[in-house]
Amino acid sequence: MSDWKPKRFWTTSTVVETDGGYTVELDGRRVKTPAKAALDLPTRAMAEAVAREWDAQEKKIDPTTMPFTRSANAAIDKVRHQHGEVADMLADYGDSDLLCYRATHPETLQQRQSEAWDPALDWAADALGARLIPRAGVVHQPQAAEVLQGLRDRVHGLNAFQLAAFHDLVSLSGSLILGFAAAQNWRKPDEIWRISRLDELWQIEQWGHDDEAHAAAEVKRAAFLHAKQFFDLSF
Repeated sequence: MSDWKPKRFWTTSTVVETDGGYTVELDGRRVKTPAKAALDLPTRAMAEAVAREWDAQEKKIDPTTMPFTRSANAAIDKVRHQHGEVADMLADYGDSDLLCYRATHPETLQQRQSEAWDPALDWAADALGARLIPRAGVVHQPQAAEVLQGLRDRVHGLNAFQLAAFHDLVSLSGSLILGFAAAQNWRKPDEIWRISRLDELWQIEQWGHDDEAHAAAEVKRAAFLHAKQFFDLSF
């Protein structure tokens, strides 16, 4: 039974307006989430992306080929009901942000971190009003409480769909600042992803390429890029 998948039962998928925004109908029947909630989506563009995924299904439905549908389901069934908890979890990254923990050696790595990460911290200071201070080493040193509160307020201001995408932007990069940078188009998403991978790329240079680790990193990269697309479709 582990290989069982539901079969396609519809001919056409259609985007329709609802009181809450937009939804997708399959031969006139509205799609629901796994928790049987209405699939009310905030924008037509998001609904069209979901509809394309349903259209692309062949004889059997494969949820792994439907990332926009899965993200929308997560926003409605999970994030909407746990908004405060999810927002607090992501805001907590600010006090241990990847960009603030710098190598104590070698000098070459220190320089690379400074060149790649300092501009992101400078951007956050200007665009978000949040100046995080980098530290040498891995021992936790708290950031200023008022700076962290400002970032927390911004995270709590995201709607459920934005927060669902923001969750992956932050958790996959390991950085609240890079999550905001991606969401607010500081640089191209792929470049921001590479910035978040600086330490891993350094290790590859020192120890060589590992096929399994590379494959895992590519899966995360694809998820990060999808999260940025989903975020952009949420408003």
